[in-house]
Amino acid sequence: CKGDVNSTSVTQMIFSACELGVFDLLLKSQDALSAQHVAQELGTSMDGMERLLDALVGIEILEVETAQGTALYSSTDVANLYLAKGSAKSLHDMIIYRSQTVYPLWNNLVDAIRSGRNQYEKTFGLPSGHFFQAIYRLEEMLKFMGIMSCHWVLDGHDVVTAFDLSRFQKVVDLGGCTGALANEMARAYPASSVTVFDLPQVVEAAQKHFKQEDSGVTFQSGDFFSDEIPGADLYVLARVIHDWPEEKCLALLKKVYETCKPGEFPRNQGHPHTLIGQYLTLLHMCG
Repeated sequence: CKGDVNSTSVTQMIFSACELGVFDLLLKSQDALSAQHVAQELGTSMDGMERLLDALVGIEILEVETAQGTALYSSTDVANLYLAKGSAKSLHDMIIYRSQTVYPLWNNLVDAIRSGRNQYEKTFGLPSGHFFQAIYRLEEMLKFMGIMSCHWVLDGHDVVTAFDLSRFQKVVDLGGCTGALANEMARAYPASSVTVFDLPQVVEAAQKHFKQEDSGVTFQSGDFFSDEIPGADLYVLARVIHDWPEEKCLALLKKVYETCKPGEFPRNQGHPHTLIGQYLTLLHMCG
């Protein structure tokens, strides 16, 4: 129990280092750097930065060596791969979103439980009848799209290859956001046609602000609640259904059922994974 409570400190160390740009600076440098050098480059206090760097060494995110009595810090391979912006597998956007948006919402979990509503208004002063009303401001939307893309950096390939989906010639990813999962699908099944169907502002932002791979994925604008959805052999609804009230989910699933070409989906013989914490996350974020 004590370890669980103290784990919040570890989370804040990583959040702070990402926001300050520690991992980006260390990745860019060819040499290990002193705390004084890092503090000067990032505009922080020497004492505060030295404490942060030592803490990151303690949790094995950074490495330290001593030269002529001076501690010199460098990133581990894990930090370079996942925590710096420049890596192809960077989780930086996810971490920043969790630091600036999700974590403050968790601080109001008690009020979310009491009221049964999301906490965007109390946390950020943004009146919101629904989760997406709060995030469809451009700055917040880009952060949210970044975190959605990061999710598939971690497990996208495993998700699309958990079953053999090669026989589905036309795939539509409803609410596919940046196209990150769709790109994984297209790479795994190059003979399939893959389309992302999302709101016009999301499609525009995806094509303008996020690097699009040459995977053959196409984008189509529309609202999957009010517009016709393109026909397909397989529909993907990844991290979508949980965001909406039951009546909207049922309407969407009915639309998918009526539009989808008939066929049987392969059954999973394994066991479901445990999603620790997600149930309460849905409350304070989505209501």
